[in-house]
This record gives sequence, C-alpha cells and structure tokens, in this order.
Amino acid sequence: MQSSTFNNVSYSWLIGILAGLGILILVGPVLIVITTSMMESMLDVRIGSIAGSLLLATPVLVIVMDWLIGLTETYERVESRTSRPSKTRRLAMTYDRDLIGYGANPPDPKWPGGARVAINFVMNYEEGSEPSVQDGEGYTEIGLTESSGLPAGVKGRDLAGEGMFAYGSRVGFWRLMRLFQERGLPLTVFGCALAIERNPEAAASIRASGFDVCSHGWRWIKHYELSEEDEREHIARAIASLKVTVGERPLGWYCRYGPSVNTRRLVVEEGGFLYDSDAYDDELPYWKVVDGKPHLVVPYSLVNNDGKFGSGFFGTSADYFAWHKDAFDMLYAEGATQPKMMSVGLHMRLIGHPARAAGLARFLDYVQGHQEVWVTRRLDIARHWAATHPFAGKLA
Repeated sequence: MQSSTFNNVSYSWLIGILAGLGILILVGPVLIVITTSMMESMLDVRIGSIAGSLLLATPVLVIVMDWLIGLTETYERVESRTSRPSKTRRLAMTYDRDLIGYGANPPDPKWPGGARVAINFVMNYEEGSEPSVQDGEGYTEIGLTESSGLPAGVKGRDLAGEGMFAYGSRVGFWRLMRLFQERGLPLTVFGCALAIERNPEAAASIRASGFDVCSHGWRWIKHYELSEEDEREHIARAIASLKVTVGERPLGWYCRYGPSVNTRRLVVEEGGFLYDSDAYDDELPYWKVVDGKPHLVVPYSLVNNDGKFGSGFFGTSADYFAWHKDAFDMLYAEGATQPKMMSVGLHMRLIGHPARAAGLARFLDYVQGHQEVWVTRRLDIARHWAATHPFAGKLA
C-alpha cells in the first residue's frame, strides 16, 4: 500500500511539472510575440504579424496538448489499478444488504402437524384510502385497476378510476369473504386504516370473522415519499384507527409496494409490532436487529399475486390457477425435506371480479385436497416462528 501511494504522488508531481513546462514553452513565445506586436502597432506597424505568429504557434499547441492528454490517461490507468482494491474494501464495509440469507440449509420451520408448506392468503383492503382529489393529491389513483392500456391522463377527478376502486369495497370484498368463510379457511387482511374506517359494515365483518389485520398504512400511499416525521404520524394514526374499527391494534405492518429507509426503525420504535412484511427476499421468516432490538420479518410476495391481472400478465382465471398451482406443487414437493411458506396476495378490485374469482376458488379447492398443508393467518406464522425459532443472535 505504501509503494502504491508513493507512485501516485510521484506521478502527480511529474505531471504537474511537465504540464507547467509545456505551458511555459507554449505561452512564453506567444506572449513575447503579442507584446512585440502591440508595441509595433503603436508605431503603425501592421498587426498581421500577430496572426502569423499565432498560426506558427498552433501546431506546437496541438502537439503539446496531445502529449499531456496521453500522459494523463496513462496516469489514470495506473492510479485505477493501484487504488481499486482499497476502494472495494471500503465499499464492502458499508454494504448492508444480506444476499446470503439461510443459504443451502434453511432451518426447519416445524410447521404445525408436520406441514410441508404454510400458506397465507392476504386480502389487501385499500379502496377508499388511495390518492384522490378529495384527499388532497389532485389526481385519482388508478393503480391495479382495469385502466391498464386504456387512455388515461384525466385531469382532476377520474370518475372511471374511482368506480374501479369502489367496486372492490362494494362488491369484491364480500365475494372474497364468502369464498374463504364457506370453506372455513383463514385469511389475513392487509388493511389501510382510513379505507376500513370509511366502510363500517366491512369493518364489522372483519372484526367478527376472526381474520387478523396487518396494518397496510394509514392510507394507500408511498411511504418512501414521506418525511420521517410524517411517516411516524401515519403509523400512529393507522394504529389508533384500527383499534376503533376492528377492535384491536395491528401486530404486523406492510407498506404500499415498499418501505422508506426509516419505516422499519419507526415500526420498532413504536414498540407494539410483532413483525413487518416489508420484504420480498425469502420464503421463511427471519430476525433482524433494529436499533439494538430483535425484530421479526415475515416476507411477502408480489409473485403469487393477482396484481398480474392489473399488469396484463394474467388474462384469465385459468392463467391464475395454473400459476398458483405450479408454485404450490413445487413448494409442496420441496416441503418433504425443506418446508417453506407461500404468500398469496389478493386485491378486492381485481380478484373480486367473477371471472377471476373462479380461478381463486379452484385454487382454494386444490389446496384443500392435499394433506400436510397449513393454511393460516400471517399473525399465526409470526407467533409460531417467534416461539419455535426465537431470536438467538447478538444484540448490538
């Protein structure tokens, strides 16, 4: 390392000296010519000699500059080779992503009943809390609706977009509730607090169902666009609202799409959450240390998700069923030696439509036709993991 530093310094001085000499050699004669010419001009001597002198100096300028550029490029290549290892080490010291996880030998989750796979179905309740003109955003949210590919760009209120969202809370919600309750299957609600607050009948149904509610934020907005102060306030408002509407505070947290760099720390700071699902990086829960405290992460998925209808990836209920069947079959087969969990995301304004719900119904029946499968709430997975695989690391 010392010789590398010495070489870099030596090259720097050398370039500086040579550059100075080059400029002196080039500029000196030019200045002399200009000065002489100016004096001659005062004696009514034609200034054409100045232009001639400059023309004579131009080839010298080009040669010297080309030489200096070549020398500089050579130095930069040498400097890059000698300094790259130390720069790489500095980057590695601040790299905070875990790209390894459990690796080739994940822990046995020990699902109840020796299940090969734990499946959690999640109903995202967002309708009524999305960005809107009425709530101050100045536009109508149309994400995950039938609007994909249709002419958009409506200024002000987009009544079509509003209607597509309203379908979810008016119709889709009740269809999904029936599909699960008729089969005696549990469900987790990713609930945006304001959305549930604006539909008291749905809130009462959730409260009576025994389904768990994981907070999906105060509103269905992008938390990574919030200031830390605003995000802290949104978390507090969501908790207070859900306590009233569904009868208890949420123990899980999940943002729209992704969290901010502050979200997990703020969730831990609040102190009442068992887990968050702001992760897409695994098929098993895992522990993190946040501000010196253990915190459980139960990863979610955008892969087994009806959002693919909104993007045009799924066209029919057959597409939906085939996709989810393949995912389940793979996990079920692997579960003979390495059991995992499967998250299935549902949106009331998407899968709640009849032609799509038919694919969900077939998948629910297919899953129920298998033994050694634990269909469960997200909260139950978190509690099971905390009890079976308690935090065993070191607290910073």
